[in-house]
Amino acid sequence: QVHLVESGGGSVETGGSLELACAISGTIDWRTYLAWDRQTPGKQREWVAELTYGNTKYADSVKGRFTISRSGSVVYLSMTNLQPEDTGVYYCHIVRLGVPSWGQGTQVTVSS
Repeated sequence: QVHLVESGGGSVETGGSLELACAISGTIDWRTYLAWDRQTPGKQREWVAELTYGNTKYADSVKGRFTISRSGSVVYLSMTNLQPEDTGVYYCHIVRLGVPSWGQGTQVTVSS
């Protein structure tokens, strides 16, 4: 059974940066679908970024500010120039062996 644990959330001022990490219990590689979603106040849960087969994609709202990457069995989301509208709970999402899994989420709060 795959287990995902997010960390790195916190509170920052507008314009600040955070790096989220998702530790995955099993092995993953370049073929695994890796993604981050978020639940933002006032919005539906939305897809933020994905990485698979070496290719990345981003939601328009975060392009140029967020970067998804992988090192071993840890998936990262590097966030820069954070804005209040980025506030929310961020969830790691993977698909391995055709089965999707999500982590417990980590809170990101951006204030000014």
